[in-house]
Amino acid sequence: MDLRSELLKSIWYAFTALDVEKSGKVSKSQLKVLSHNLYTVLCIPHDPAALEEHFRDDDDGPVSSQGYMPYLNKYILDKVVEGTFVKENVDELCWTLTAKKNYRPEGKCVLPGKDAFRLWCLFIFLSEDRYPLVIIPDEVEYLLKKLCMAMSVELNCVELEDFISQDSVQQNGFIVWAFLEMMNSGRLTRGIAKETISMAIEEVYREIVGDVLKEGYLWKKGQLRRNWIERWFTLRPSTLIYFTSEDRKDRKGNIQLDGNCCVEVLPDRDGKRCMFCLKTLTKTYELSASDTKQRQEWTTAIQTAIRLHVEGKTSLHKDLKLKRREQREQREKRREAKEQELQRLRALQEERERKMAELELLKEAQRQAQALLEQDEVRRRQQHEQLQQALEIQLKEAEEARASMQAEMALKEAEAERQRKRIKELEALQQRLEEALQQEIKARQDEEAFRYAQARLLAEEEEKMKALMSLREEQEEYIQRAQREKQELKQEMESKSRALGEAQMQLEEVRANRHRVDQDVVAAQRKLRQASTNVKHWNVQMNRLMHPIGPGEKRPSGSGSFSSFRIPSQKDPGLCLRQKSDEQDEESKENMESRGGCESDRRLSTNGDMEIP
Repeated sequence: MDLRSELLKSIWYAFTALDVEKSGKVSKSQLKVLSHNLYTVLCIPHDPAALEEHFRDDDDGPVSSQGYMPYLNKYILDKVVEGTFVKENVDELCWTLTAKKNYRPEGKCVLPGKDAFRLWCLFIFLSEDRYPLVIIPDEVEYLLKKLCMAMSVELNCVELEDFISQDSVQQNGFIVWAFLEMMNSGRLTRGIAKETISMAIEEVYREIVGDVLKEGYLWKKGQLRRNWIERWFTLRPSTLIYFTSEDRKDRKGNIQLDGNCCVEVLPDRDGKRCMFCLKTLTKTYELSASDTKQRQEWTTAIQTAIRLHVEGKTSLHKDLKLKRREQREQREKRREAKEQELQRLRALQEERERKMAELELLKEAQRQAQALLEQDEVRRRQQHEQLQQALEIQLKEAEEARASMQAEMALKEAEAERQRKRIKELEALQQRLEEALQQEIKARQDEEAFRYAQARLLAEEEEKMKALMSLREEQEEYIQRAQREKQELKQEMESKSRALGEAQMQLEEVRANRHRVDQDVVAAQRKLRQASTNVKHWNVQMNRLMHPIGPGEKRPSGSGSFSSFRIPSQKDPGLCLRQKSDEQDEESKENMESRGGCESDRRLSTNGDMEIP
């Protein structure tokens, strides 16, 4: 805070004191008087012409602070030279004007007028650089702690917090009159003598406003007579002044401090203890304190004064005030950063909660999908059970058919005698049957190979099912493409449906032909079983023709034409079921061949064991 800002704060109080109507404007005659007094206390040559020109009588109405500031800056503040005037006189002038209007202590007054003036000066020094002038609670607490330290008492923080919470204290800080009212109430200085309070206020005033780093008695060794004399020393950032006594009326010397000065501690000698010396470029001053603590305080204070001078700073407390302000601003920034961080964390929390809600929705959808899958699984199991029940019914029907067939075979064996005449016919038929059996054997072998390949394909299908999951996303794209192609395929399907109708008609014809062939095959098998029973009685006569095989016997390899034919008996209950399964396989194969355009019944019967697609 520079000298112009300090002067403006004091002059602002004087200007507002002249604003009786609180309209922000002051009459020109009052401003003339104020300007004349400022010329006097600031030791500036008067310029009556400029004063009259700026406040000439033909301008009607009062002048606001904005209207007075150009004149104040140009003709007064710009001409101020630091060191040519006593700032305390300026403060006393402004205090006199503002105290008449605003400072009216009620009841038992604790502070005399001089102490109130010094507190007002301290308030201006520690106030914020904005108008109207206020002092924040942190600075008030700092000032009160300095006062309590000077009185060697502790600050009553409870009373301070109670006063801060009152309505008279503005939200952004104290105004000076509320501060003086708090000090006049005596709540913070209860039980302390007025003289002690006055001394503490004066000490703090001189330290903060007067830039006095330290005061006190020291013994000084003379430069000529070399004797020790006790002097009152006053240390400021650039000078160390010593007086005859503490009333500071008779100044005996002035030591200029700069970067070439230094302080050293000396050993005790000449009957003096706690000695130290201050060295300058021209002289060395030997000093002695009352005790070690005082010596330490004086050496530290002098080193601080030298440091301030080297750094170009004129006031320690101005520097401390700026540092405290920077610390408050940093705390405010950290608080704002924390608030921003909290807002960001809240946003992240809300985002997390939103994602959790979405996750819950996804889990719910997954549970619904799982329920649908379970329903499909139950439905599929029911269908499987129904199919199994149907197969069991068919198996029972096959067992009943087998039993009836065995009874019928017992009857037919008696008629086998009558069929001897037809042996020659059966030989030719047997030859065809052997070829068919050879083809069946080959087809069954192929079927076994196909079943093994089918099992391998099932294992591959399980692996491909995993890949199918990744292809589903592509399938969704293909579905859109398929929908476009569906229209094209629809027309093609209509043409193929017509061709399918024609193929179904051909299939019906093929099935009718197959049914006739099946009847012929059944009749031939029945005749063959009858002939095989009779052949065992003709082993000698018909050995060259058939070499038939009797029930339950094994034929030697290559001994007859019925070597691969086996007559079912009661000891082979699975034969009928296999024959029924073969018939079903043949029917499926015939359906496939009918779709491929089969033209003859003979071809269906010989290829009846073809692989089912």
